[in-house]
Amino acid sequence: MATEVGIDLGTANVLIYIKGKGIVLNEPSVVAINRDTDEILAIGEEARQMLGRTPANIVAAKPLRDGVISDYDITERMLQYFIRKTCGSGRFFKPSIMVCVPSGVTEVEKRAVREAAAEAGGKEVYLMEEPLAAAIGAGLDVTEPNGKMVIDIGGGTTDIAVIALGGIVTSESIKIAGDEFDQAIISYMRKVHKLYIGERMGEDIKKSIGTAYPREEEVTMECSGRDLVTGLPKRVTISSDEMMEAIEEPLNSICEAVHSVLEQTPPELAADISTSGIIITGGGALLSGIDKKIAERTGMEVRIAEDPKSCVAIGTGKALDELDKLGRGRSQKDARF
Repeated sequence: MATEVGIDLGTANVLIYIKGKGIVLNEPSVVAINRDTDEILAIGEEARQMLGRTPANIVAAKPLRDGVISDYDITERMLQYFIRKTCGSGRFFKPSIMVCVPSGVTEVEKRAVREAAAEAGGKEVYLMEEPLAAAIGAGLDVTEPNGKMVIDIGGGTTDIAVIALGGIVTSESIKIAGDEFDQAIISYMRKVHKLYIGERMGEDIKKSIGTAYPREEEVTMECSGRDLVTGLPKRVTISSDEMMEAIEEPLNSICEAVHSVLEQTPPELAADISTSGIIITGGGALLSGIDKKIAERTGMEVRIAEDPKSCVAIGTGKALDELDKLGRGRSQKDARF
């Protein structure tokens, strides 16, 4: 019997859900390649450890940017590795795969995802929009007529959607998310502290002391990098208040996108959302105070999903139970409830 697999193909991480087993893989979307031989040296966490530390002939790259495939060949090879790692390398029983994509992707981008998943070993490939999968994974009943609002903040994109009767009524996808927070922190350190830091350090700062809303108690951490004035290694102590200032611009862009979706929402559904509130999913939901920031800007109750990073993968997995509704003969089509 063929395995049924749900994949959250994220800019920052790839999560794989196997029906009956749950989430079996959660690895960074990073691949290390030897430029001279085109040989893949490492994939996932091992490759992430190489970011910013490789010699000239080795590059550690992210084959997905802004929620879509930027390097088709490497994405295919990465998917193939992850699928074999979780499902085995059986030639006769290929898995049925459901992959999540941002709500704003083009048909060309959708086709690239379908083809990459099929070439990586998928027998049948289905696509599902991330906000819908996130809502299902967060435990919401998306088939109800009552409107529900989901904000899925990933690594490359933030997807905001109002869902009712099993479909997306109105949505917006912006290419501002966790990676933009990292870049904003890197830019702030260059501008204010004259310190050059790498992507990994920017991400570590975000996770440790990054905040979207003033903390009850200010926290600090020591950050290391290269002094832009002397060119020598340097360490500075930075605070959570500084990081709130650093990421203010991308946060405001997300809040404006939320406001835009609410403006486009039919009044009946808007009334439902004002009662039920807004739910945040994705790795960006773990940023301290982001629920308070959005609540302050919208005047609505905002809550964070129980396991925000896994919501899309869990929702994709639950959607696998509905594959019979889609029809086995309709492979490589979009999933809709």
